Amino acid sequence: MKKLALLFAGLSLLSISACKDDNTEQVYPLVGTWSPIKEVRTTIQASGAGVSDEISYTDCEKASRWVFNEGSTGKRKDSDDDSANPGQCIVSPDRMFTYIYNEDKSIQIKYVGTVEPEKGKVTLLNDTTLNLTIEDKTDPNKYYSVTYTMKRIPQ
Repeated sequence: MKKLALLFAGLSLLSISACKDDNTEQVYPLVGTWSPIKEVRTTIQASGAGVSDEISYTDCEKASRWVFNEGSTGKRKDSDDDSANPGQCIVSPDRMFTYIYNEDKSIQIKYVGTVEPEKGKVTLLNDTTLNLTIEDKTDPNKYYSVTYTMKRIPQ
């Protein structure tokens, strides 16, 4: 009878541990260097009619970098095609910024020299990909957003 009781107790513990909900979500850091690969621009009028345009980046544009540092500072360096010299890239000066990234995945990015921060949300963040949506709600008659898809640059 003791053996049967021990067997039942062991099976009960096994079933409890097997049912344990291990629903911990993997959290990936925003900190790192990111290369934009495309963007989606969305405009929705107050009437409900909307349009989205996907823009794939050129090799020059993919050479741009967004760097999110520890301590909520960062810099952005944009690169674009030189229309006067095909095959050449124009690299802009660094745009320094501070950012606030919250647990609810909302983000504010304030560039040095600007008054209002850009506000948005991180809609996807894993070990290799970042989707960052910046929203513009200043016009009550339309909603505008740009979603940047970026790839992490290994360091």
